[in-house]
Amino acid sequence: MKSLKNELAARLKGARRVAVLGVGSELRGDDIAGILVINALEKSKKINKKIKLKTFEGSTAPENLTGEIIAFKPTHLIIVDSADIGEKPGTVLLLRADEVGRGVSFSTHKIPPKILIDYFAHSLKCEIVIIGIQPKSIGFGKPASKAVVSSSKSVTAAILSAL
Repeated sequence: MKSLKNELAARLKGARRVAVLGVGSELRGDDIAGILVINALEKSKKINKKIKLKTFEGSTAPENLTGEIIAFKPTHLIIVDSADIGEKPGTVLLLRADEVGRGVSFSTHKIPPKILIDYFAHSLKCEIVIIGIQPKSIGFGKPASKAVVSSSKSVTAAILSAL
C-alpha cells in the first residue's frame, strides 16, 4: 500500500483550491482528531503559496459549513474525522466519497456523514478525500490518546507535503 503522503499527493494532483474540513468534538477524547489537523494547518507556515488552502472547523455539525465550503469553490475537499475502522488506535485510512458507509463508522455527528458527503459530491465538482483516524476512546471528558495526537500530526504533515 502507498504511504499516506504518496496517496494524498496522487489524490491532490492538480489542486488549486483546497478546502479542509475538520470534524469532531473537543469534549470527546479522540473525536478531536479532525480539529487537531485543522488547528495545525492554520498554524503552519509551510503552505504552498500557489495553492489556495482554506480550513473549516466543522465540530459536531459540519453541515453548518456547507454553504461556505461551496462558496469557496474548491478543486479538492479533504474531510478529516475520527472513524471506527476496527483497527488499532491512530490507524489512518483514506477513503473516496463512494466508500463512506461501507464498514466505517464516524461518530458524534448530528447527521450521518454519508449524507453530508453525498451532498458535497452532488454540489461540488471536485475531488473529495476522506481521512479517518481510528480513535482509542471517544468518552466524554476524556483526553486525546497519544496515538491519535501522533496520527493527527502525521496527517497534517502529509497534507502539507502533498500540496
